[in-house]
Amino acid sequence: MIRHHLTIPGLLMAHIELPRALEDYFAFAETTPTRNGRRFVITLPYFSGTASAQKLERLQWWYHVSPEQERQMGEAAITTLRAQATEKFRRHIERWLENTRQHIHGAEPIPHIDLLR
Repeated sequence: MIRHHLTIPGLLMAHIELPRALEDYFAFAETTPTRNGRRFVITLPYFSGTASAQKLERLQWWYHVSPEQERQMGEAAITTLRAQATEKFRRHIERWLENTRQHIHGAEPIPHIDLLR
């Protein structure tokens, strides 16, 4: 199992203990376009709670591609903005795990998030 560590000055805490990179667990989708552009969502499903009372939950990150961005960036717009949004979402999850003293772990397709011990 690969352990991805978040380094905090003076401490080393394992907030992510997954066999693959966190981004490999993300699901990507495009919602209905509007006149203001295209909207996309990145979702991380996860289980929380005890084995007897597990609950399927999700974290989501939304981003928008305007017609102007598509015009200026061309075909690369969607790919570039998706990569940027994915990186921001990953950093957001790492900070959230750190701030809430939780960790994400598991070898299944959907990981688990529990309190850090």
